[in-house]
Amino acid sequence: MKIKDAEILIVPGFKDSGPDHWQSRWQTGMTNARRVEQAEWSKPVREDWVVRLREEIERAEKPVVLVAHSLGVATAVHAVEDNADKVRGGFFVAPPETDNPSVRPKHLLTFGPYPSAPLPFPSFLVASRNDPFSSYDRAAELANDWGAFLVDAGESGHIDPESGHGPWPEGLMVFAEFMKRL
Repeated sequence: MKIKDAEILIVPGFKDSGPDHWQSRWQTGMTNARRVEQAEWSKPVREDWVVRLREEIERAEKPVVLVAHSLGVATAVHAVEDNADKVRGGFFVAPPETDNPSVRPKHLLTFGPYPSAPLPFPSFLVASRNDPFSSYDRAAELANDWGAFLVDAGESGHIDPESGHGPWPEGLMVFAEFMKRL
């Protein structure tokens, strides 16, 4: 699938993705990409976030590809549990552990547990070996559960500007490969 033939829904995580975040840069560079805006970025409520994403999926006029980061991944997999007809693929980056009480902030726990059934569309899950919000082993379990292709990002932190991943050109290359496979 070509990028131009899809609606790319950018699904940020906790506190949104600022202007230096790779999601914001990708959104700016893709004319068919739009951000799923949430009413409350700093105090996320799972049900509200999921409903909001479902609204954006329903609004889409082309096949949807989800590009989710962090808590956006949890939002995405919950949003498509019942209705994934329009979703062609999911590009998931740095999903947090939503079942580990030692992970902060505590808001993450309200987005768990993750579904364990295979997703009804192809997906890539990009995970870091030193993400402060998730172990690599847990991310590998999620990829296995969902039938996602696991991409090992090495020691890349949370794959955000704080870990040196503003533009993240390597991620864009992986995303291009993902789109070719759809």
